[in-house]
Amino acid sequence: MNFDQYPSEVAELIQTAPLCPLGPGKADRSVFERLEAIQVNSLSDKPVKDREMARACISGLWLLWNYLDESHTVSQDLPSSTGSFWHGIMHRREPDYGNAKYWFRRTGDHPAMDSLAQRANELASDAKLDGPTQFLAERHWDPMAMVDACEAVSRGKCANEELLRKVARAEWETLFEYGYSRAF
Repeated sequence: MNFDQYPSEVAELIQTAPLCPLGPGKADRSVFERLEAIQVNSLSDKPVKDREMARACISGLWLLWNYLDESHTVSQDLPSSTGSFWHGIMHRREPDYGNAKYWFRRTGDHPAMDSLAQRANELASDAKLDGPTQFLAERHWDPMAMVDACEAVSRGKCANEELLRKVARAEWETLFEYGYSRAF
């Protein structure tokens, strides 16, 4: 991830975030005020080209720090495929797996999924994949399989939690970069 493209406050929030949990995680109160201060116009020094994409980035930042309700408040008002993608990730983490799949169906074949599939392939290349994580070796990103794998971890039926957490971080980075590049 190229942090030079972001204002220092945004770059620092991304760089210092812990590895994405597969579940709800615990919101870090020490960053609440910093997250709350970020607005569409403070995400970049460049002029806003797409306000909805900028708001999607804000939803992502809330989610990165495990503020699911705040992320949901933003993403549920974004009618685009990108808004649905963030909304799906948030519901997957709640966990509300059925609702996550609903939002991923609304996402459709998102343009960031090709890059995400490549990143997931790279992360999985040296791993011993079990049944729930076999999809990581595919050339196409399957958000439904990611939901199923996260559910399998929560039920103790998948041994690749750490790999899936790294993939979830790659998913977050890929979607954030996609939205940011269109927002500004």
